[in-house]
Amino acid sequence: MRTASSNLTAHLALEVTTLAACWKLTLTDGTVMGFTDHTSDLTISSQLYIASTGFSPTSIETKDKFAVDNLDVAGILDAAAITEADIMAGKYDFAEIEIFMVNVADLTQGIILHRRGWLGEVSLKNGQFIAEVRGLAQKLSQNIVELYSPTCRAVLGDGRCKVNLAGFTASGAVDIVTSRQVFISASMTQAAGYFSGGEVEWLTGANAGRRMEIKEFSNTQFTLVLPMPNNIVAGDTFNAVAGCDKTFETCVAKFNNAVNFRGEPHVPGMDKMLATAATANDLQQA
Repeated sequence: MRTASSNLTAHLALEVTTLAACWKLTLTDGTVMGFTDHTSDLTISSQLYIASTGFSPTSIETKDKFAVDNLDVAGILDAAAITEADIMAGKYDFAEIEIFMVNVADLTQGIILHRRGWLGEVSLKNGQFIAEVRGLAQKLSQNIVELYSPTCRAVLGDGRCKVNLAGFTASGAVDIVTSRQVFISASMTQAAGYFSGGEVEWLTGANAGRRMEIKEFSNTQFTLVLPMPNNIVAGDTFNAVAGCDKTFETCVAKFNNAVNFRGEPHVPGMDKMLATAATANDLQQA
């Protein structure tokens, strides 16, 4: 249920209103960013909301069930505010967002909160970004306990996995560049697949400090999951962390870490659980 002050409620009843929409982003690092579709900047509760006519939300839908409410916010990439490089680097992942309306003629009347939630998938197309806003009910659709699984539920190198990543990290330099997503490092002579599913961290170059998952590694060639936001050039240095496919076999053979495996590799699969008892004819044929 949306609420508004008595003065703002009275303003809404007028034939002509002076309303503007505002978006407040709180990033995971604590940075707060504000935007508005008003023609000039607004300051609300000491927070600056930058005028940005390129922002436009889809219609807001609220259900009376536990289904997740969502909407999309589209905007034009702006070098001074939201950039393609920052989106590709995951700067806005899991950011909290508030969307509300204000009376620009009298900001003391307060706000009408339309939606609060978190950013979901962010996509780029033709110089625009489209960010999915997931409602508060999203939290109710997530598992709060672990489920049995044949694969490991830990993250390689975390407190439960306990693998020392230093022993599975190699430093290298770029020799040949195919694209922002594919490059060759002749010094990386590990076996094919060694870094697949792992991560590369750039130490120098235009992407210094950024990370990206490795889709495939073979014959000294790296293929990243997504292109880097900036160009990769020969001579750029990086650290590459080995990948883990979460299977018990890999945990034993590659990392010698069976004691910390966080899965149940011998749990019967659905084919075993749904199998019927063998008939006498089946037994005779066997």
